[in-house]
Amino acid sequence: MMFEEEERRRPGSGFTPAALAEWSEEALRDYIATLRAEIERAEAAIAARGAQRAAAEAFFRKP
Repeated sequence: MMFEEEERRRPGSGFTPAALAEWSEEALRDYIATLRAEIERAEAAIAARGAQRAAAEAFFRKP
């Protein structure tokens, strides 16, 4: 059950690329901008987790 819940929380596990053949150039550029913004958001979340991990390691590090 725990594994199933973990799989549902992983948004990248079911990513399906959009069908782009009929999109206009403007729509494609907008789509790229949206994807880049989402990548930046994911990278910021990764950086935040890394900072939290580093702070926890520093706090629990034995002198």
